[in-house]
Amino acid sequence: MKQLTGLDASFLYMETPTTFGHVSGLGIYERPSDDFDPYQVVYERFGALVGMAEPMRRKLVEVPFSLDHPWWIDDIDFDLDYHVRHIGLAPPGGADQLTEQVSRIVGRQMDRNRPLWEVYVIEGLADGRWAMLTKFHHATIDGAAGVILLNMLTTTDPDAPAPEALEWKGEHPPSQSQLLQHTLQHLAANPLKGMRLQLKMVRTLAEVFGVNSVSKMATTARDAIKGLAGVGSSGLTEQEQRIQLPLTPAPSTPWNKPITAHRRFAMRGTSLENIKALKNATGGTVNDVVMAISAGALREYLIKHDALPDKPLRAMVPVSIRTGSEEDPWTNRVSSIIADLPTNCADPLERVALCKAAMAAAKRQLELVPAETLIDVTQTASPVVATAALRLVSRLSSRVNLPTNLTISNVPGPRQPLYFGGAQLEAYIPVSIVTDGMGLNITVHSYLDRLDFGIIAARELVPDVWDMADMHIAEIGRLFEATGQPWAVPQPAPAMRRGSTHVQPVPRSRPAKPAAAKKAPAKKAPAKPAAAKKAPAKKAPAKPAAAKKAPAKAKKAEAKKA
Repeated sequence: MKQLTGLDASFLYMETPTTFGHVSGLGIYERPSDDFDPYQVVYERFGALVGMAEPMRRKLVEVPFSLDHPWWIDDIDFDLDYHVRHIGLAPPGGADQLTEQVSRIVGRQMDRNRPLWEVYVIEGLADGRWAMLTKFHHATIDGAAGVILLNMLTTTDPDAPAPEALEWKGEHPPSQSQLLQHTLQHLAANPLKGMRLQLKMVRTLAEVFGVNSVSKMATTARDAIKGLAGVGSSGLTEQEQRIQLPLTPAPSTPWNKPITAHRRFAMRGTSLENIKALKNATGGTVNDVVMAISAGALREYLIKHDALPDKPLRAMVPVSIRTGSEEDPWTNRVSSIIADLPTNCADPLERVALCKAAMAAAKRQLELVPAETLIDVTQTASPVVATAALRLVSRLSSRVNLPTNLTISNVPGPRQPLYFGGAQLEAYIPVSIVTDGMGLNITVHSYLDRLDFGIIAARELVPDVWDMADMHIAEIGRLFEATGQPWAVPQPAPAMRRGSTHVQPVPRSRPAKPAAAKKAPAKKAPAKPAAAKKAPAKKAPAKPAAAKKAPAKAKKAEAKKA
């Protein structure tokens, strides 16, 4: 039994009927052989992982009246069949069909009565490959912990043996009185600290939304808290003071509105060598170039919709604050920085320079605040206050723009090939979170020689999310044109989409077997229903008829004997 940290629990408190706290990842895998069974391999590998990794088997226990953060216990009723699922795409199995299926899966809240993860094996892709969608709640792992899990599931050797399952025992849930006793001990140990940091939370929210009376009441917080809120900071540039804690609403965009539970997801990829070539040509970093690509793509999208603001957009950029000395790897160690996105700048090269300056200022701001202080803010906030605060933000998103427009994240991945049960991972596309007032999230992941953009949005607010994904690739072309450099690696045509006229389906990697597989069901399918339909029709009248004939036969037999 282990209690959630305040940061872990915050991803539970943020949830509403339309905002969810889970993050997902879509892996695309090859088939190492004709008889390879993705579902069987996934089922066995995840089953073996349950005993090795706590997040796979632990579930929540809520504290009465939400007086304290919840607890984790090992699920005594664990059911692997519930967590590992198998689905298929209808022909032709286009990329848009895959992302539509992903959109529907991530648009469903997770069951808090079970361990907070699900995995989906998805077959029927147009090119014969298969996909695996993993869905984990952010309360149980962050990005760094997700990398640990990925390393436990995959190997660098395609012939590596499967891991052996470890035995484990579930725990009976604690009683209500036990939970209350733990809560009283926790509150007694941190009364002043909790009050001070909760005042800080109230004050910051009040300032963001212009509630001056509440803000003035909270000014009794200590000077250290004033420093956290950005008051009286010295030695900072004008840009750093402006970014440190935005107290003004971000510019309005089509996706900065309340969201529904429905999502849209799109993905595009390019060679990592293209991004590195642009990095060298512009003098920025890979992250600077990625931010500039998104800035240019969003600019084009907003121009298309006649919605480009005069001021730059603001992006929330998640960052890891792990130090490497954590005793527990299965907990969140994340924060975020705020950076301007120069969507109001028409020059592609100048956008890269502006992104470089904005990211440098935002990173310096993060260095000014110790990581432990950031963790303390969430650790001592009561669940009731935290939940109320986050839901207040959700309700106000229909009336006031939040300080940021969207989330952008760049996650570097491994450079060596990874294998899952002998199947090589060919691409990994992140699927992240959108919230009320911020209905767009762009997460980028690099793996081997690829860099993939995963774009998730509120379904009603960004109906043409595939256009936005295509604009990211088009922006890479504009940057090459602006630098006078050729593409390092020519950009391939986009993956097939259902109903598209400019993209042809990729031939399946196993033409003979799928053809035979398709014919077999075609013959059996009509035969079974036909038999099924006739059987009831014959049997219903046949039984009474047989019953009537039986006595007749018996009489004839008796007559013969006589």
